[in-house]
Amino acid sequence: MTGANTKTSDAAAGRPRRRVDLKDFGILGGLLAIVVFLSVSTTTFLTGQNIVNLLDQTVIIGLLAVGATLCIISGVFDLSSSATLAVSAIAGVFFTTQFGIVAGFLLALLVGGILGAITGTIIVTTKVNSFIGSLAVSIIYRGLAIVLTGGMILSVQTDQLQAFRFWALPAVGGFSGGTLLFAAFIVVIGLVLWGTTYGRRIYAVGGNMEAARLSGVRTPLIHISVFAITGVCAAAAGMVLASRAGSAQPAMGIGMELTAIAAVVIGGTSILGGSGAVWRTVVGVIILTVIGNGFNLLRWDTTYQQVMTGVLILVAVAADAWLARRSRRARG
Repeated sequence: MTGANTKTSDAAAGRPRRRVDLKDFGILGGLLAIVVFLSVSTTTFLTGQNIVNLLDQTVIIGLLAVGATLCIISGVFDLSSSATLAVSAIAGVFFTTQFGIVAGFLLALLVGGILGAITGTIIVTTKVNSFIGSLAVSIIYRGLAIVLTGGMILSVQTDQLQAFRFWALPAVGGFSGGTLLFAAFIVVIGLVLWGTTYGRRIYAVGGNMEAARLSGVRTPLIHISVFAITGVCAAAAGMVLASRAGSAQPAMGIGMELTAIAAVVIGGTSILGGSGAVWRTVVGVIILTVIGNGFNLLRWDTTYQQVMTGVLILVAVAADAWLARRSRRARG
């Protein structure tokens, strides 16, 4: 997978131009610097158990961020993903109690995909700004979650609990099932975005929607589909979160969509659309997770963690704007 900036005309024609991007060095260098600092400053950072815990901590935000990457590259935002997470998890727990664990998980993914597609359809048909539109939809979905549960916690049956917690327990090599699930999503969605015609059309729509439309790309379907994929990612995150607790409830995941978007931006995906990669987002997620882990290991005041996260977002957005201006000057 590559983090190349794909020109719209090439992407719309199915010929993405891939090159080394300055952002690649920035995010990888930043992650390396943080890792080196924590390795020197603590004796526990590079231990096997801490690495396993770190990867496990990336799962929820990581799944949301992978879905958000597709949306942002295509030129839209989805603020409804955490609400989709909650409704999907509630549905998944209910279906688990009725039809079993495997069916419950698969049906939860289906619910997430449907909710995402509904969000995308609303955005496309009303032509409302995706930021505002998805925010409104998130409120609706949160209300739906409360209606479905009556504001109560929905739990799996006692005899299902051990198997239901598969995503939270060590599965292979000490890594949890959730970590393996996240890895599978990274590979599949990363390859789809990087190596398929559909992926190139996502870049094209985000780079210049009108040019993509004139090139024959069905832009409304692209946007609906990325919202649907984001919904599936949110549902997977919801089931991992429910697996850890053995239950689901309406307040699950509140605010996580903002952290996911922060990880995407820190990873170097352009908020203007048309540029980005799944691997960059994964690096962004790891950076945020490692910073949090470092604050805990060093016993620093976590208030400053929020300050550092805000600074990273500001630097990433400023760098994106600077590179965009530089690119326009080079073309002009």
